[in-house]
Amino acid sequence: MRLLYLVLDGAADELNGETPLKVAETPALDKLATKAKCGVQYSIGKGYAPESDVAVLSILGYNPHEHYTGRGVLEALGTGIPLQREGYEVAFRANFATIRKDEKTLEIIDRRCGRDLSSEEAVELAESLDGMDLADDAYARVKASVGHRGVVVLGSNYQLSDNVGNTDPAYVRIGKISTAAEKFEHKITHCKPLDNSSEAARTADLVNIFTKRSIEILKNHLANQKRATLGKLEANAMLLRDAGAELPKVTPINELYNASFAAVTEMPVEEGIARLLGMNVAEVPPPSKDKIADLNQRIDVTNELLEKEDVVYIHLKGPDEPGHDGNFQGKVESIELIDKYFVTKLLEHDLTKLAILVTSDHATPWKLEAHSDDPIPFMLASQNLVADGITKFCERECMKGSLGVLEHGWQLLPLVAKLIKL
Repeated sequence: MRLLYLVLDGAADELNGETPLKVAETPALDKLATKAKCGVQYSIGKGYAPESDVAVLSILGYNPHEHYTGRGVLEALGTGIPLQREGYEVAFRANFATIRKDEKTLEIIDRRCGRDLSSEEAVELAESLDGMDLADDAYARVKASVGHRGVVVLGSNYQLSDNVGNTDPAYVRIGKISTAAEKFEHKITHCKPLDNSSEAARTADLVNIFTKRSIEILKNHLANQKRATLGKLEANAMLLRDAGAELPKVTPINELYNASFAAVTEMPVEEGIARLLGMNVAEVPPPSKDKIADLNQRIDVTNELLEKEDVVYIHLKGPDEPGHDGNFQGKVESIELIDKYFVTKLLEHDLTKLAILVTSDHATPWKLEAHSDDPIPFMLASQNLVADGITKFCERECMKGSLGVLEHGWQLLPLVAKLIKL
């Protein structure tokens, strides 16, 4: 039995009230639900509003409390600038952001500079920062990834530590794991060491130097001058979070499940995780404004992979962004597009030989405009299983499923592998 593992990034919402999954017209997902066993899972556990990286590691069967070493190294791996000097470099996930013209206040206007920064603009901005000289022969490597996102690697001739805080106030570190802050001041956070080591103090100092110097460079950048004339928010600062200094030590996923895995991913962090775990990673371009073309391309690649792999993992970013923007209808439409142009075509496969697992990595409630710790619906559709009789794939209906409540996302894939005899 082969497995198609579909993750709808951030599609899950709060349990109560009308949710985008409940309202969306999703005949293909609902048809799968009639053939499925269902349940809900907490990707990390109750009380954790996880970022995508720890959530993805978890729902692939890896306990982040044991394996996670920080998002920065995974983003760096997925973006193509992995750490070169372990112990002397630290990687961070970065956002181009907009702060007030009076940069002394460090007041943030938009953490994602309007979410309309083109990848071409981001590349130009990142190149202006790449190779920046910092204190004591220290340096910064900077690379743009998708839209406002990027990676910053800080290096030094002296040892560094990833045990430092974020400058992005929207996320707070709890140990190695970063969670969405319920409330925060819209101001760049001064980076602080999280222990008393000289390495952590040195790293925090470099972060703060980088923050100050990048603001000085970006405020006069031609790309920002062009954005200003067009009435767009300038990308005049960088927010850093989730430091990482070494890749996790993990059992390759093919060995863990004794099956061959492939992945179709849209964001660098998911690609980094797939590469870390040893999956066959398909090369697809990042999401564009033509969502239908993107989905058609991804289903074609998925179908090719299903011809030769035991498990194909698909991670579609779509619903997460409108969730962060507080856009209920946009989230509904994103789910409907995936249903029409991706899931419908999955139903053309022989479901006696293919099982389909659908879930989200985390919830992104549109009212909250951030990740939450809400339970996440999942369904496992296979003609070889006795279905639960559910007819709608959504949070409330999946709560009724026979697979119940999984307290941790890392319990999900081992359970599925056992049920379908992967």
